[in-house]
Parts: sequence; C-alpha cells; structure tokens
Amino acid sequence: MTATRTLQAQSLAPVRVELVDASELQRMHAQTLADALENVPGLQLREIHGKSGHELLLQGLSGDQVLVLINGQPLATSTGSTVDLDQYALAEVERIEIVKGASSAHYGSAAMGGVVNVITRDVSDGLSLGARFEGGSRPGQNPGGEDAEASARSFQVQVEGGTPALRMRLAADQINDDGFKLHPQDWAQPGDRSRRQQYAAELNWQAAPALSVQLNHNRYQEDDESRYEYYAAPAYIDQRRTEDIERIRSSVDAGYVWQHAGALSVSALDERYSSHSVSHSQAAVVTDRRAHIDQQQWSVQWDAPRWKKQLLSIGIEQRHESLRQQSNGQSELQGAGEVRRRGDDVFVQNHIKLGQHSILAGLRAQDDSDFGGHVAPKLAWRWGRAWHQDGQIHLRASFGGGYRVPNLKERHYLFDHSALGYQVVGNPALQPESSSSWQLGVTAQRPGLELHANVFRNDVEDLIQTDLDNAQVLNGVALYSYANIARARTQGLETSARWRFTPLWSLQLAYTYTDAQDLNAGRSLTRRPRHMARMGLDWDAPLDLQVSLRGRYQSDERVDADSTTRSPSWATVDLKLNHALDNRLSVFAGIENLFDRQRDFSSANDFGPLYGRYVYLGLDWRWRVESS
Repeated sequence: MTATRTLQAQSLAPVRVELVDASELQRMHAQTLADALENVPGLQLREIHGKSGHELLLQGLSGDQVLVLINGQPLATSTGSTVDLDQYALAEVERIEIVKGASSAHYGSAAMGGVVNVITRDVSDGLSLGARFEGGSRPGQNPGGEDAEASARSFQVQVEGGTPALRMRLAADQINDDGFKLHPQDWAQPGDRSRRQQYAAELNWQAAPALSVQLNHNRYQEDDESRYEYYAAPAYIDQRRTEDIERIRSSVDAGYVWQHAGALSVSALDERYSSHSVSHSQAAVVTDRRAHIDQQQWSVQWDAPRWKKQLLSIGIEQRHESLRQQSNGQSELQGAGEVRRRGDDVFVQNHIKLGQHSILAGLRAQDDSDFGGHVAPKLAWRWGRAWHQDGQIHLRASFGGGYRVPNLKERHYLFDHSALGYQVVGNPALQPESSSSWQLGVTAQRPGLELHANVFRNDVEDLIQTDLDNAQVLNGVALYSYANIARARTQGLETSARWRFTPLWSLQLAYTYTDAQDLNAGRSLTRRPRHMARMGLDWDAPLDLQVSLRGRYQSDERVDADSTTRSPSWATVDLKLNHALDNRLSVFAGIENLFDRQRDFSSANDFGPLYGRYVYLGLDWRWRVESS
C-alpha cells in the first residue's frame, strides 16, 4: 500500500488512502491519468504553462511538490519540475492510490505535498484479448468546420496470458486529438492538436514459490502542434510551435519471502525523457529547443516478520538525475552542457498494532550530492471501533516532515526570451524547501454509507518561486531569477460522503476548503481556489445499462501576485453511459462539459475550462480463455 510501503488493508492503514478503482475508471471512460484524477475530492488539475498538458495541485501545494509514481517508481517530470498527467495512458491500470500530506519519510524529495501511485493490473494466465475504440466531436469548434466531424479518436488493444508460472502482457494506446478552433477560418487554435501513443510490455515470472520477478517496458511518444498569434504593431503575426516527445521507461521488481525471516523486495528503474520543440514565426524558425531528462533509481526493502504485533521495515535507495537542454544549438544551462545530481537514502519504519490502536513511525535520511544531509520524520495514528450495529468509525492523525530538493532547471536554467523583453535565470544557490504537515481526520462507515472529514495544515519554509519583485533590467531586458523568498501556509477542510441509497442508485458528494497564504507578502497564493466541490451520481439501470453524472465546481482564484484580479468561478457536468451487449462486447457514450461552460478567450485572466462540450461514442470488446 502507498501509505505504508507494505501490504495493508485500506481501512486499517494509519494514513488515509483515497482510491480510484477499476470500476470508476471504466465508468468514466478514462484514457489518461488526468482523466482519472479530475473527480477526486480536493485535487485540482491545472494546465502546464507553455505546453499542452495538466499538472496536479493537492492541499494547495503545486505539482512540483506532489510525487507521481507508477508501481512505486517515480514518473519523469516533463518540464524538469512537474509531471504532465496527460502523458500516461491507462490500458494496464487497475487502480490509483492517493495519499495527501507530506510523505517524504516514505518516498523522499518531491513528496512534500503527497503521493499519487498508479498500480497496474497483475497479468492473468490463460489467454485474454481486448480492444477499445472511441470517436468524438466538439460541435461548433471542430477544426474542419463540420459539427459531426470526428475530431478526437482513440484506440486501445491488449493481449495477455501464459501459465501460472510465466505470464506476459502487451498493450498499446493511441489518442489522436485535432484540437479545436473558435472559428474554423482562424489561424489561432486554442486547443492544441496532439497525437499520443503508448506501448507497454510486462513479464511476470514466478521463479519459485517464494520468488517472483516482474519486468516492465513502456514507450511513450507524443506529437503536438499549437497555433497562436503575436501582436507586433500594426498587425498580428501567425505563430506555430511543434513538439515531439519520447519517454522510454524500463523497470524490474523482484520479491523473495522467507518462511521465518520476513520478505525482501528489490526494484530498479531506468527512464529517459526527451523533447524536441520548434517555434515558428510565419514560416521562419525562431527557436529550436532540445531537452533530455534521465533518471535511474534502485531500492532494496526488507520487511521483518511480525513480532509482538509489530512490522519493521528497513530500506535503502539511490537516485541519479541528469538534464541536458539546448536552444538553437546553445546550452540553456548556465556554464554546462549537462547537470547531474545524486541522492542516497536510508529509511526505516515500524507499524505497531495495540488493540484498537495502530501506530506508524518512520524516518528517512537523505544525502544529496549537492545539498548534503536531510532527515524527514513521519508519525501516524489510527483508532477504530464498532459503530451503529454493522458500522465502523476510524480516527486518524498524522504529522509528516516534507522536503524538496530544488530541481535542476530551477538551479541551472537560462530561459532566454530577450526578444520578448525578459530572461529567467536559474539560481545555483537555492536551498531545499521544507514543510511540516498535520492531518486530523474521522471516517464513519456502515453498509451503504461512508462519511469522511479531514482538517489539514502544511507550513512551508523556503518556498521556491520566481522573484518578480527584484528583477534587474539590463539593456532593456528584465532578468528574473528563482529564489527562496517565501514562507507559505496551506490549511483547510476536506469532507466527502458516499451513499448507496438503493441497490441501484449511489451518490457521492465532496467539498474542500483551502486557505493558501504567502506569509512573507501577507497575501493569498496564486491559482489556488478556496472552494472546490465534487458530485457523482450512479444508476445501475435495467438491461445492463449504467448511467453516471460527474460534477465539478471551482471558485474564483487569484491570477497573479501583483494584482487583486481573480479568475472567475466555474462548474461543469459530465454524462456517461455504459451498456453491455453481452459478456464480451459493450458500447459506451458520453457528453463531457454537458452545459458547455468554457472560458472567455478574450480575457487573459479567465482560467476556466479550456474545452467546451465534447460528445463521443465507443466500443469495448473483451475475450478470455481460462488456463487448464
């Protein structure tokens, strides 16, 4: 389990884990990690500045401070700082686990705000085949100008099988999106054209009753094109940017279980991420940028046998990261063609059960090649008892120390936009961010009903941001730099309710209040809405029909630190339908953004939904032969 790094029932874990399961992924027709997370209470998805994609904010902390994992191994950050959630497809995914609050004691740097862990399905034996197709349209905004145009298409195929001892899966996803235009004759295209492809292979080997080995290989490719206009008096000039992305990810996980000596797990990861973007003004190439982000990681963890209601875990971990980036043949890293960092970690935790109480105590010590040593603690407590006949009530409280080492771009980057009047310069003298995270929650459960409330507070020291107040002007060009200039505090309340009020109907409601403050400046942090709400209504109708509604609300938010301008609030509703024709074939359909709530593109301060109404239809086919 993500919260404890050990096997544990979700309801009994000292740290609360929120779950997006296979049933929800199927109901919502989720294709990417961004799709899967958009309905999770308290999670905010935000467009990544300067590219097509979304990052995640959690309890008021940004995507830089939330760690995204695939089967416990980190996913490459597409910009050198934050993960693009649109760059991972879900063909192999069984569930997604979300842990809120500082988790650096378990997962090291970048887990200061929390962790999202994507868990892939175990490969089944026998033989299984599957295929899924979807086509959709954005009426009135399709680039070709036709309302019924299939401007978005996706295809997914899987084959897996083998014997109980040796099993293999091959999977492929392809997602093509032509984007959208407000007017088909315009050059500018607010919705980027993109083609995303992901190919995956997994091998499971039960080498012996006590020894298991898992090999994974994943290749992701993306081609994007954005079109916009830049005003150079007296006219607008057509601009175009293309980007080709490739991520190659390989991992191995092995586990051995001794009858009386506990369990040993070993894992290793190699991931290489590259991007090639070209910016055009009219027909001329203005910028040709190439970036390469590599990471390698290995870890060893030993879980001791249970002793007097205690489960002790000890582990070591090592990470290597490197970054190379060039613009028009010149390095964009100050004084270097490549920058690297290395981290060596040791962690220990003990999970103690004392009657109705469960206590988790953990500690991680890191030695960073550039910043030396750091220690992050974790202490969590759970108490549970019977409630109202068949019900249960759980109280949870936790404290976690978080930290984040400055990423390589923040320290070494030279982003030269002198033609537009500014440069952003990395700062090698940056210090790590650190935080103290407090969580206190209660969960009440009985058959058909679950109620949850949690209050949180995160105190952040040395928050890294671009120092806009101390820019220097040289030859008419403003020079900005990253600096540890802020103390920040995020605090608030998370509530949720799940109620199956009849065998066929269920309702989910959630509300999150977040107060995010820059304590140095005495003002709220930008792009953090105070109020967010989620709604879900599911009906398991007759004739194998599922009908689902999902609603999202987000209040207004501060646009930038230098003004009181706020982006307006917004709300959207999605309608999803699933119908099983037989035990192999099903048809599905949906309308996203049912009421067509879209931002005002004439206002630079409106960060509402980018895409308007989207209507789609699809088929899903599955076939399986059990092993003999």
